[in-house]
Amino acid sequence: MINEKDYEYRVTAAGRVNIIGEHIDYCGGKVFPAALSLKNTVYIRPNGTNKINLSWTTLPDKVSLETDKLESYKGLKYGNYQAGSALMRQRAGGKISGCDMLQDCTVPFGSGLSSSAAIEVSTIAALAAIEGEKIDPVKTALLAQQAEREYAGVNCGIMDQYASACGKKNHAMLLDCKTLECSYIPLDLGEYSLIIINCNKPHNLVESKYNERRAETDSALEILRDIAGITCLADLSVKQFERCASMLHNKVRYRVKHVVEECERVKLAREAMEKGDIAALGDLLNESHTSLRYLYEVTGKELDALASAAQSHPACAGSRMTGGGFGGCTISIVKTEAAEDFKKYVCRRYEKEIGYKAVCYDAEIADGITVEKL
Repeated sequence: MINEKDYEYRVTAAGRVNIIGEHIDYCGGKVFPAALSLKNTVYIRPNGTNKINLSWTTLPDKVSLETDKLESYKGLKYGNYQAGSALMRQRAGGKISGCDMLQDCTVPFGSGLSSSAAIEVSTIAALAAIEGEKIDPVKTALLAQQAEREYAGVNCGIMDQYASACGKKNHAMLLDCKTLECSYIPLDLGEYSLIIINCNKPHNLVESKYNERRAETDSALEILRDIAGITCLADLSVKQFERCASMLHNKVRYRVKHVVEECERVKLAREAMEKGDIAALGDLLNESHTSLRYLYEVTGKELDALASAAQSHPACAGSRMTGGGFGGCTISIVKTEAAEDFKKYVCRRYEKEIGYKAVCYDAEIADGITVEKL
């Protein structure tokens, strides 16, 4: 039981779901995420020392980080994300005061819903809160991205941290990852609902092929930059890709084909959502999963089994993996009246095929950073 009176602030940051636009944020593409009511909450108070004392509601562990040695905690099993977040704030000129920090995370770890971004963003925001600073969500997201890249070792794009920090209740975010321009689109699915299901195969993006995919797209950009006159792969049009495809090695060509076509799907998804054309939006989700499976190769048998089961249900408009892949979750657009039947059907089929249970999450589309004085 958390005694909130023991702390000075309660600070939250959201997990996120990406509706469409997968593995294109680090290619400068536009993505379509939304912040979730699943979140990381930090209860924090200054303690007058040079130590950040960490504890968790879900773990018995307690960890102390010395504020002048923050670069030395990369090897921690728990506390490394908080240490990296504090270090990036410190390097950017932010004051780091000793504090006691209780972390309460409802974003399932390894789910592809970006628990790491929620932890990083909420930790940086909490450290700013006890200094009495006004929190800038975009700057916080950029520092959190640095922590993920330079401290955790995942060469990620900006989408997860931006959605975690800047999300808006009941809205999806059309985020241009090249310019950080963001527009908010009301997430009105009419008689449909978003359903998130975790395949329960934990993923670790450092150990997975996430960084390998990033390297493949970087190598493609080096080849195509001058030839096509682009600064990022997302600038490449479908026609340009068709002209340049023969210059790329088979696997790299498949990766770029996914990026180019996924960028186009994001554009079409926005149009479908603004028109209320759920059937078209669902088709785009299905196409995205197929591309991620066969061209980008980041799904795996568990996510494929979940998506296939979902797509076969008559109340499902579309389903795909969401997040980095190699485990984690699918997102499905399902008629609200059939949601419970859909969940039972998909989970039953998945367990029969894979041998263990999937888990469904009830989550709403929520705000990003929140700060409350206790």
